[in-house]
Amino acid sequence: MGKLHNAISKAVSTKKLMQPFSVNDVNKICSNLLLNSPSFLSKHTKGNPGGYTEYFVRMSKGKYKLL
Repeated sequence: MGKLHNAISKAVSTKKLMQPFSVNDVNKICSNLLLNSPSFLSKHTKGNPGGYTEYFVRMSKGKYKLL
């Protein structure tokens, strides 16, 4: 697992980041973690067309939760 996914998972497991979350939520809780990678959540969503590792499921537009 990558650094970004690990940081998001830790924030969720420690209840600092509530699900579902958005890019803005992650940036607020995780010190702008996705500032340079705002598409990380969508790229790693279940069923993504790029074949990236699936870490998240899209709940609604812009809202995700961990798989």
